[in-house]
Amino acid sequence: MSHLRGIHKIDCDQDGDPLLNKYRSFVQNLTTATSTTSGLWQKLGNFHGFPLLPPTNKACLLGQLTSKGVSQMLKIGEIVRNAYMSHLNFYQKTASYIPLNRPSNSSTEPTPMYDTDEIIIYSTRYRRTFQSAMALMYAFLPPDRWHTLQILEAHSYNFCFSDCACQKADQLQTSIEKTRNTQMGQHPAVNAIVQWIGNSILQNSSPVVNALDVRDAILTLVCHDAPLPCRSKRPINEEENDDNDDNSNVSSTVSDTDVINIDQDDVSSVQSEDVGDDILEDESTVEGCVDQSQVDTVMSFTRYQGAKDVRSKNTRDLGLLRAYGLMRQMMSFMLRMISGDKVKFILYSAHDRTIQNLASALGIFLDVPFIPYATRMNLEVYKSEKDTQFYFRVVYNGADITNQISFCEGGRSLRVNRGRASKADLCPIENIIRFIHDDYFQNLNATNFKDACQVEKREYFNLNNY
Repeated sequence: MSHLRGIHKIDCDQDGDPLLNKYRSFVQNLTTATSTTSGLWQKLGNFHGFPLLPPTNKACLLGQLTSKGVSQMLKIGEIVRNAYMSHLNFYQKTASYIPLNRPSNSSTEPTPMYDTDEIIIYSTRYRRTFQSAMALMYAFLPPDRWHTLQILEAHSYNFCFSDCACQKADQLQTSIEKTRNTQMGQHPAVNAIVQWIGNSILQNSSPVVNALDVRDAILTLVCHDAPLPCRSKRPINEEENDDNDDNSNVSSTVSDTDVINIDQDDVSSVQSEDVGDDILEDESTVEGCVDQSQVDTVMSFTRYQGAKDVRSKNTRDLGLLRAYGLMRQMMSFMLRMISGDKVKFILYSAHDRTIQNLASALGIFLDVPFIPYATRMNLEVYKSEKDTQFYFRVVYNGADITNQISFCEGGRSLRVNRGRASKADLCPIENIIRFIHDDYFQNLNATNFKDACQVEKREYFNLNNY
């Protein structure tokens, strides 16, 4: 991630959204018996004291959720409520525990309470994923049930739990990045545009700007209707200093493990860095401006690159390794559901790379190689009324993609009617169980996670010994 020049001037609010205004009012009025601090999550745990909303309505901060993002998650919550609430019955309370030593003549009835075991929520320790989860659940649940939520921490954006460390996955990631760099080198005209835009709109950009960083920065502008920026001419003495100063180029990189802490509301520092980045009105100081054709070039190239990535063997293998821990846990929850366990709903407030890896592991080639903001992927569990068989379905942003899954396609799914000429593909749960237990590492010529993560060691011979 890199800071965007002039980001403090971008309005990231979502005006005129009644649900957002209602949620803001709800959050600001939150109080507890021990604290009157509003707007913070007060429950004990890893997310205690986390703000539920962005620091200001209009704020755009590096790596943070915006008000427009909160609005999107509230709408997702409404969609989820409309789709599942009648089936899950989360408005119903059950009688609380009755003490055995209650007096026989007591007329006190147990207070109805929500069953907290029915809902499980995981989030990485980022404000944006925590806030996304809470906004979605606010629109999904009745307010008094929202207060009962418990949030569990996932320590990796892969949600890999006990199956995280994998040297082979690291090697594959490096190989994929090298391939991208090679592809960029084969398109010098595109590379020149990427470097020019990157150095124009990113602060502290590295000597070689990544096309995906530029794409993300452009989306920040485009998605909030901000004007494309101009670039000022650099003084001659500044260029000379750059040639003699080895520290003039500051590289801002993010580890692939995604464990840096960017949960600081450092508004003042962002604004101070942006001094002098105001929109240039004096044409004599302007070197050039980013135009729409350049934006289209960057977007087209990254889309082309992404389309090649998702169909490569390295990407499929990487997805299998990175998503294994999550796949195992989801299968475990499915088995608990069909065994009569109380759990009904599990939410993973995740990242785009989480979904990319999961889609690759399932053998799904998404039409758009990049995961849009506020994307949802739902795994639904079904029980047949006739033969008590269990099935699952995968829905991606409202579209049924079950039949695209590698172990569900080609007639291995059940096509059922859902009314009003709507049909759905249901895949037997035994298919995913068999896939994870027997076939998961087949592409990697291994039978388990440990062996699949091994990196082949090259043999080196000392010619002096011969």
